[in-house]
Amino acid sequence: MRYGFAIDQRTCIGCHACTVACKTEHDVPLGQFRTWVKYVDSGTFPDSRRDFGVMRCNHCTDAPCVTICPTGALFKRDDGIVDFDSSVCIGCKSCMQACPYDAIYIDEDTQTAAKCNFCAHRVDEGLEPACVVVCPTHSIWVGDLDDDESGISRLVAANETAVRAPDQGTGPNVFYLGASHAVLDPLEAPVRETYLWARPDQQRLTTSADFSGTDPTATTTLNTAHPRPWGWRVITYLWAKGVGAGIMFLAALAVLLGIDLGDVGTTVAPAVGAFAAALTGALLVWDLKRPERFYLLFTRGNRRSWLVLGGYCLLAFGLAVGAWFVTGNLASASVQPWLAVPTMLSAILVAGYTAFLFGQAEGRDLWQSPWLLPHLLAQAATTGAGLLAIAVAVWDLGPAPVSLASRALLAGALAHLAIAAIDLAGPHDSRGAEVAARVILRGRYRVLFWAGGVALTVAAIVLAAVSWSGEVVWPVVVAGVLVQPAVLLYETAYVRAGQDVPLS
Repeated sequence: MRYGFAIDQRTCIGCHACTVACKTEHDVPLGQFRTWVKYVDSGTFPDSRRDFGVMRCNHCTDAPCVTICPTGALFKRDDGIVDFDSSVCIGCKSCMQACPYDAIYIDEDTQTAAKCNFCAHRVDEGLEPACVVVCPTHSIWVGDLDDDESGISRLVAANETAVRAPDQGTGPNVFYLGASHAVLDPLEAPVRETYLWARPDQQRLTTSADFSGTDPTATTTLNTAHPRPWGWRVITYLWAKGVGAGIMFLAALAVLLGIDLGDVGTTVAPAVGAFAAALTGALLVWDLKRPERFYLLFTRGNRRSWLVLGGYCLLAFGLAVGAWFVTGNLASASVQPWLAVPTMLSAILVAGYTAFLFGQAEGRDLWQSPWLLPHLLAQAATTGAGLLAIAVAVWDLGPAPVSLASRALLAGALAHLAIAAIDLAGPHDSRGAEVAARVILRGRYRVLFWAGGVALTVAAIVLAAVSWSGEVVWPVVVAGVLVQPAVLLYETAYVRAGQDVPLS
């Protein structure tokens, strides 16, 4: 059984009855929507037209929101309906990143995720969804798509249909009849300065110049607001865990190479690693809309979600850091070589797991890059080596530790710039990724990227090269300071741009 919608835009009159019925049925807060009608105007008077599109959750066959949800608050029923349980939602907003259709929002009253749930409570009572009942032109059809004899199956089989974002491979179960391509593709009709009866939200106004459609006259004249779900806390968390992982990796590597880091290796590095891991966890909890429920990540964690698996990576890293500190200060130093490889592996895990989390955020095409994992590892090496360079200079440990920090910083920074160039300037698999990359390189984030992310990194590379042999300390110390804001500024542009491409 597979419930779905078919929306006949040939008969839809854009009356918003479905929107009003949905808001009334579910007590949806003012300004938020589970279903809404998008308007697109095109052409030039008198040869102009207005097209409508009823937007909502697509109840995907392979729903990415269900996979990424860390607590199982979003789940797929046996009848194909993607429903949610607000009582166990922690408000992490990862489902909003995973949905390619802008269908999920954080309810202002409950601070939990919400969306169209097919009026599951009505379906269970043998009733149709509220939007179907009120539609005056019978433009909304529902039923079992797996039943060839159902009305919706016959309608879909007898007519040409389209779905939104078919390239995402989610198997959407909302089929459109006679819908304009400019309505279904969010990159075909940017907004202008105004809607029909209101001003577009600031996010849509800001991003409207980032792209243009094949028809220059196509304009979105009514839509809903969809602000970025993740902000500075997630950006800072990427940097924090990279610093901690990077310095611990190098401390363990130094042991294997026979380089004595003294107190920096046995105390400072694990202290930084522990603080960075704690800061990472604190930022993640702080970013939750329901932070008091964070424990649900452990008591009912969805082990397909990299938000949960990432928590396990952080836990493993914390244990490795603790063991490293204990053996370095309270046990024989001969034990540490045995811990070096496990510690390095835990550092790689904690630095890189976000690549898989971002990979599950299927609504953000820029983040689907295969280069994200090596890029995060390169950034961790860069920032970790930068902090190590400062520490070995303060403790005055001699040329070998300085040389290790310089060479690691140089290698990490070069890899960071090379991967950024390949990832952003190279070919992209989707138009959304192409738009986001262009905004970073030549658009609104170009100053952050070039003056911050690139120029500071280049300066750090030159300075680290001067300290290559370890005989001159101060250049790599300055480089270690410079790479911290450089990576932060790059991540700011990357995380924001990925979320700026409209999905509806």
